[in-house]
Amino acid sequence: MKIDQAGKKILVTGASGFIGSCLCEEGLKRGMETWAGMREHSSRKWLKDESLHFAVLDMTSQERLHQQLTTYKEQVGKWDVIIHAAGATKCLRLEDFDLHNYECTKNLIETLQALEMLPEQFIYVSSLSVLGAIREEQNSDGTYNDMLATDEPQPNTAYGMSKIKSEQFLKAFFSKKEKEEMRGDRTDSCSYTIFRPTGVYGPREKDYFMMAKSIKKHVDFAVGFKKQVVTFVYVKDLVDAIYAAIGKAEVANGKTYFVSDGCNYSSRAFSDLIQQELGIKNVLHITAPLWLLKVICTISEGLSKLTHQASTLNGDKYIIMSQRNWQCDISPLRQDLDFEPSWPLERGVKECMNWYKENGWI
Repeated sequence: MKIDQAGKKILVTGASGFIGSCLCEEGLKRGMETWAGMREHSSRKWLKDESLHFAVLDMTSQERLHQQLTTYKEQVGKWDVIIHAAGATKCLRLEDFDLHNYECTKNLIETLQALEMLPEQFIYVSSLSVLGAIREEQNSDGTYNDMLATDEPQPNTAYGMSKIKSEQFLKAFFSKKEKEEMRGDRTDSCSYTIFRPTGVYGPREKDYFMMAKSIKKHVDFAVGFKKQVVTFVYVKDLVDAIYAAIGKAEVANGKTYFVSDGCNYSSRAFSDLIQQELGIKNVLHITAPLWLLKVICTISEGLSKLTHQASTLNGDKYIIMSQRNWQCDISPLRQDLDFEPSWPLERGVKECMNWYKENGWI
């Protein structure tokens, strides 16, 4: 059930990206005054709706951000909801993960507070990667156990570490703020919720698209010989889960939710469905040992530094691809927000491949 959110003012950061642009579209569908937050030179390719408002934000500099938000305060006052989806999944330098994922989050929150622009609700899009490889041991029957929201994160990538730092900052900030409100020192109430999606796929997404391109050429790559269980969430399900928290701010306040389609899959499930939807026969399935993947990622990372272009295959990606268990428990999401995934993998891949074909990607 969709709660009426028409008229609310919402800012989506990272709006030029895959997830951010989909979040903006949903805001417009719900009749919300939707603001697309992005860097000055970011692409607006997926943001063509004339009713969309734009907010140019440089979150790497608190000084510039203060100037920019001051201007928007004159126009909008403050936003009712902010979905912070901006961030980096691949960087040339490891320290850049901290800059774009942690420092930018910190700058945004502190500047909003300084300008008295904190929204009624702040939603942060984190990642399942913050947990790290914490449940890699198989049970006697060969299965794995779900990762739980109560598990202690043990991030093992630069990306995961930067995202958990953001989560920790938000928890500390809002905990302090809540205490100030209880003492009567502050009255600008603001709730917060954190979402940790697993692998997100859908139209416009480029990393999983590389798999489709490979299968189109009759080749499918996998890595590691130990059993791997993977999880996915179609972008429309992720968007619906996030919007389910809007209007249920009290229930979702201070909560952290995993997001997946609720199912677990073998490592070949995704590629098999792509092959089926594209009608490709005689695909060569190649499983490479992890040591070879590490060599490839190391070389790719080195080349990216020479070309000054971040590569999808890097040290972080090696760690992520070598992890064997991505199962996660979404029961809190179902119970708190009455959310039920609508896009099982077969349905999602079908729509995604149709979009790639219709838009000339494959």
